[in-house]
Amino acid sequence: MKIITWNVNGLRACLKKEFIESIKKLKCDVVCIQETKLQKDQIPIELDTLKLKSFWHFAVKKGYSGTAILSKKEPLLVTYGIGSKDHDNEGRTITIEFEDFYLVNAYVPNAQPELKRIDFRTEWENKLLKHLKKLDKIKPIVYCGDLNVAHEEIDLKNPKQNVGQPGFSDEERTMMTKLLSSGFTDIYRNLYPDKKEYTWWSYRANARENNVGWRIDYFIVSDRFVEKIKDVRIHNEIMGSDHCPVELITK
Repeated sequence: MKIITWNVNGLRACLKKEFIESIKKLKCDVVCIQETKLQKDQIPIELDTLKLKSFWHFAVKKGYSGTAILSKKEPLLVTYGIGSKDHDNEGRTITIEFEDFYLVNAYVPNAQPELKRIDFRTEWENKLLKHLKKLDKIKPIVYCGDLNVAHEEIDLKNPKQNVGQPGFSDEERTMMTKLLSSGFTDIYRNLYPDKKEYTWWSYRANARENNVGWRIDYFIVSDRFVEKIKDVRIHNEIMGSDHCPVELITK
């Protein structure tokens, strides 16, 4: 199975930048999308050409956040959110169940400048971890999405200049360490311990052209599911957003 995760930074905008063509080229079975920025009555009809089943979690606030999963295969079960009314109104999480594993698509809250939203984010991540652990007791999980954190110095171009900044604060990195110490593996880093590739680039200062980026889009899998993973590929050649697609291939 091929699974793609991609923060599109506005699906309607990304559609104008060859989203459909990119997805067809990748020939994937499941597409996990973050930051759709739309409502139920705004789902683009162009997606019908992909002939994929679609599942949507919309934010209450218009033009904000939102996640979606497009799948060739009909899931056994689909659930939305992490069971927290205070956090689920931002449309950040969809979980679908397949025969062999759960797939959790998430758009982790940004801590914001000066870490103004770090408490909200920490609460959200704690609840999300409980959700993942609960599922993992039943069958393995594949957790993916824009997790809004570069875990280690290797995961961003300029770590020294960004210490304490949103996405590279001690609080956020500690939360990722906690997740990875709870029976889960960052499968890209597991396969490529020394590789420097990025998944997000600022629109400022020609960051993408100069490859001044961050790896903040992940596939995290249950430790016992690691042996089922064939490869993880970062498609930094694909444009359309300030993030690029990341691909997981199972055996």
